[in-house]
Amino acid sequence: MFARLFKTRVEKFYLFFDPWFSLFKIKKGDTEYGVGWVPLGGYVKIAGMIDESMDKEAMKQPPKPWEFRSKPAWQRLLIMLGGVLMNFLFAMVIYIGVLYAWGEQYLPTANVKYGIVVNETGEEIGFKTGDKILSVDNQYIEKFRDVLHAILFNDVKTVQVERDGQKINVDITEDDLALLLKSKGIWDIRFPYDISIGKLAKGFPAEKAGLKAGDILGNINGLSFEYYDQFSNYLSEKKGQQVNIEITRDGQKLIKPVTVNEDGKLGFNPAFNSKEGVFKYETIKYGFLKSIPAGIKKGIQTTRDYLKQFKLIFNKKTKGYESLGGFARIGSIFAPTWDWQHFWNMTAFISIILAIMNLLPIPALDGGHVLFLFGEIISGRKPGEKFLEYAQITGMVILLALVLYANANDIIKIINGTF
Repeated sequence: MFARLFKTRVEKFYLFFDPWFSLFKIKKGDTEYGVGWVPLGGYVKIAGMIDESMDKEAMKQPPKPWEFRSKPAWQRLLIMLGGVLMNFLFAMVIYIGVLYAWGEQYLPTANVKYGIVVNETGEEIGFKTGDKILSVDNQYIEKFRDVLHAILFNDVKTVQVERDGQKINVDITEDDLALLLKSKGIWDIRFPYDISIGKLAKGFPAEKAGLKAGDILGNINGLSFEYYDQFSNYLSEKKGQQVNIEITRDGQKLIKPVTVNEDGKLGFNPAFNSKEGVFKYETIKYGFLKSIPAGIKKGIQTTRDYLKQFKLIFNKKTKGYESLGGFARIGSIFAPTWDWQHFWNMTAFISIILAIMNLLPIPALDGGHVLFLFGEIISGRKPGEKFLEYAQITGMVILLALVLYANANDIIKIINGTF
């Protein structure tokens, strides 16, 4: 749009990349529109600009009035920022639509009334199963899902928890942040042991033993449990062994012998019996006019939060660079079952990621071109085309190395079973 505004010729406008051939193309005016066969984003090829195409022959010709290199620096700057700007605006529009269509549902931290279930990493940091989160650096976090986020990105020093009726400070160090970044998480919400059998997994012990959806669980081997995690931990200790499960079916109590599998599982989804729901969620609804500022605010906050991650990536103690992920990591952030709300939220988030990554001052990215343009505006001297050509090649090598490194991280974690 900026290129056309400044009468700069756009030679190609492509979805996906098209080395050697394209799946579809059509030419209108001076622009070839097409679909490439390598599904990694897309590109706009602008006349008179050194880009990924490395069109050296065209650059040897004298500059033409419609070429990028013939335009004033401020116009070239806006052209280079066009794609990044569109990524941000696209994310804002999506967030506005999501808030208008679905609103925002969240679990208040105060409503996590049974506390948390902590894994080994959480215990190493200093948390314990049953802890109730009170505040972070003595500041109450309204949305429980934001607590871990605040610990990771807000230079938090302490987390206040209620433990056995007492208020306790859990200190957070840079070593703790390193553990957090390497782990899949450090806690889950604690649920009471007031459950029924939900969906059964085919071929698993629960189905084979004749358990049915709707059966209410009671004692196991004569033992009663207060919380669901206690039940899960007990099953983990009985791998490969038979346990006697008491159930209530149609008002009758039955005992069912079930053999726990080697993973410590029976193979069913729990369904909680409380009619009011285990926890009270809050829902914020937005009308169309209110959704606009709320969506913009969410987009800005998401951008800020993502920028905070860079300090962790370059911190030697937190070793955030070890958590960089590639295509597998991107795929893992989507829900296992289709959910339009989750899909659109993730699409907006990825759009913001692309905008920020594209602004990195690496040659071959928009941020690299912008850096050179700022240098030209300040010094009044335009970089030589040979310099820009070599810088572009260097940038592409750096980007390829980053892509290989990120995807290698994924492969290593998959092999080690830590993905």
